[in-house]
Amino acid sequence: MELILDLLNRTCFFITICGFLFKDIMFDNNLKQDPKKRFSSRVERYIKFRPSYPKEIIPFLKEKHILSNNSVIADIGSGTGILSELFLKEGNKVYGVEPNRDMRKAGEVQLSKYSNFISIKGSAEYSSLDPKSVDIITVGQAFHWFDLEKTRMEFSRILKPNGWVVLIWNRRDNQKNEFLKDYEKFIKKYGTDYKYVKKRMLDYQKFFGGDHVEISYRVQKFYNSQIFDYEGLEGRALSTSYIPLDDHPSFNSMIMDLKKLFKKHQQNGLVKFEYNTAVIYGRLL
Repeated sequence: MELILDLLNRTCFFITICGFLFKDIMFDNNLKQDPKKRFSSRVERYIKFRPSYPKEIIPFLKEKHILSNNSVIADIGSGTGILSELFLKEGNKVYGVEPNRDMRKAGEVQLSKYSNFISIKGSAEYSSLDPKSVDIITVGQAFHWFDLEKTRMEFSRILKPNGWVVLIWNRRDNQKNEFLKDYEKFIKKYGTDYKYVKKRMLDYQKFFGGDHVEISYRVQKFYNSQIFDYEGLEGRALSTSYIPLDDHPSFNSMIMDLKKLFKKHQQNGLVKFEYNTAVIYGRLL
């Protein structure tokens, strides 16, 4: 009888562990297989806790004769409209192209006061925009999800002659900020596919075209930052697609570690995210 009970206990333990592993594997694989659905459950946090982009980007693009008051822009992977709004405030006509229904609908609500915003169901690979219809293509924090070969073909199709591509990234400054160094360790520990996302190599030279003798794109960096209390830090973390939500087996232990991280680094109840915002710009050759 004892032997039977022991076998039953072992079997139940094995089934439980397998269940957790299967759930973890399916969770990770689903994210990798369809990046267009990654943010559906994070829309509210994305709106509230994701950083905007430095306003200095606008005069910079004007000084470089990339942006004018009449420029028509396609913001690809426009999401909730964070980057689109930067150009809408300047009076530019912006097509917000977004494949994720929940993100797209949120963007439409957020930007409803702008008559110069047009929401489009589409993607980087199939935007549905007319040929040679836009002066500038912008991408904020989404370029790494694209099929780059198909995207280059689509961008070439919809850009006017001598049109520009502008890729913008808010990159955490993990070198100088001690809190962000520890936060990087935290997301490496708990990020479901963070290593997969981070290791994905982006060949900008190949994308923009030209030979390897002369660089076909340029990079300009700007400072950006956010300040959070604990609630904000948790919201910022959970707005990220590779951080587990409350249906994941590691969620509770992750939240405990996040609270410890905040307690270690907070000053007057706040922590600071600092970013090097990179603007990568060029023409497709």
